[in-house]
Amino acid sequence: MSYLGLVGLFGLIGLTGLLNKVHPSQSGSSIRLLGLLGLLGLVGLYIPTLGACGAFGALGVWNHQNTSIARLSYLGCLGVIGIVQTISFYL
Repeated sequence: MSYLGLVGLFGLIGLTGLLNKVHPSQSGSSIRLLGLLGLLGLVGLYIPTLGACGAFGALGVWNHQNTSIARLSYLGCLGVIGIVQTISFYL
């Protein structure tokens, strides 16, 4: 279970979308606010299953104009692990 807290730290990748601004004409600027979900990954240090849901924060850079940053958004799919583990833990 301790690895789940580390999975949530991938959500901090979403904060790079907030730091590296894109051209205003590119769509999806409001999606970059998902990067704030990456801060939920810090909760993973105390509650591992909930912290793994913070990996969804990486999805905020899915259409970034820098392709190397956009490729990192695939790590956001690991947030599904957090949802499944949270549901199974509380049921």
